[in-house]
Amino acid sequence: MAKEKQISKAVIKRLPRYRRYLWELQKKGVEKISSKDLSKLIGYTASQIRQDLNNFGGFGQQGYGYSVDYLYEEIGNILGINKRYKMVIVGYGRLGQAMASYIDKNEQNFHIAGIFDVKQSIQNVEFQDAVISTCGTLASFIEKEKVDIAVVCVPPEKAQLVADTVSSAGIKGIWNFTAVDLDIPETIAVENVHMSDSLHALAYYMQDME
Repeated sequence: MAKEKQISKAVIKRLPRYRRYLWELQKKGVEKISSKDLSKLIGYTASQIRQDLNNFGGFGQQGYGYSVDYLYEEIGNILGINKRYKMVIVGYGRLGQAMASYIDKNEQNFHIAGIFDVKQSIQNVEFQDAVISTCGTLASFIEKEKVDIAVVCVPPEKAQLVADTVSSAGIKGIWNFTAVDLDIPETIAVENVHMSDSLHALAYYMQDME
């Protein structure tokens, strides 16, 4: 469908936000909503919302608006998050632990299959069905278990080595928290999370309020 044409990254970045607000509407029992009312909730213009959704077929009906349940489900399908994914956490320091906890509690379709660290033993792991091991077995585990996503939480100087390892093992996507831009094949999807970028942007916006 829509994947036949190039969709801008800005549009893709907005879709999870739409879905999050639709989830809140579902919990309140709201069955339908107009682009105008959705605009008031999210902060994007009604025109922007319609343009974004029209990239994938529109989903709305004139005079009715959008079915909240249907739009929520369809955005999930577009994003690919209605499927099940296997993940590994690479680097189980404080950040790795925080990300593992977040995924386990909030992302039911993303299953943590393995946790890998340089330490010989990892204490107090909450994920009983996850394989706990050192990084030396990372590649073989990804190959054997057909893992989809590697969550990389290692120190910056180790980031490229880990990326090379998981890429060669057949990983499909990397969620990168190392603040290093990785050099990997174009066939692998990467989402870089630079926390300092967000913090520095916040500092900029605060200047306008002084």
